[in-house]
Amino acid sequence: MFVITADQIDSRNDHDRARAMIARLVDQSPTAFSLPPDQTAGDEIQLLISAARPTLDAILTLHRSGHWSIGLGVGTVRTPLPTSTRHATGGAFIAARDAVLRAKRTEAHFALEVEPESAHRDETASGIEALLTMLLLLRQRRTVQGWEAGDLFESGLAQTDIAASLGITTGAVSQRLKTAQYRVEQAARPALVRLLKQLDSGPLDTPTTETDATA
Repeated sequence: MFVITADQIDSRNDHDRARAMIARLVDQSPTAFSLPPDQTAGDEIQLLISAARPTLDAILTLHRSGHWSIGLGVGTVRTPLPTSTRHATGGAFIAARDAVLRAKRTEAHFALEVEPESAHRDETASGIEALLTMLLLLRQRRTVQGWEAGDLFESGLAQTDIAASLGITTGAVSQRLKTAQYRVEQAARPALVRLLKQLDSGPLDTPTTETDATA
């Protein structure tokens, strides 16, 4: 399972952005979450997701806003699940907590941790973190014009239609997309999804034992 813990950057000098971001994430992927996203600890968001693609989409959306340090944890989650994300537990939640603390010290404000299992998983996680960090930094350097053209491109519009919408030439559209490295990103996303799936290929949950239930 995938757990994302996102901590709002400089929240003491900013308004609370958690509710608006949760609404945006739910609108973007209404069926992606195993439990409803929660606002925890005042300025944090916590997400529990079972699939790799919406996990990547959520990370990209959070990062694009520029207001979040993002920790991705991969590992087990105790079942049966509670009614809210904030009450869920398991190795993935611990990993996400460790990741978000480390993310605050990174240039991309992102880090990935796995529940300790094997050296192989740790090596895979390090590689995925490096690749995803490169993608996030690429997007971080994108101009407003690059985002404008890219968003229309991702919506499925042809370059001629993008040009008409923006009032520029098709050559200018092509140049904006090239500078923004949109095709590089489009090629990278499926590869990252496959790697995240591979990372999450171990046991998905840890059933609650009788001892746990009576503790």
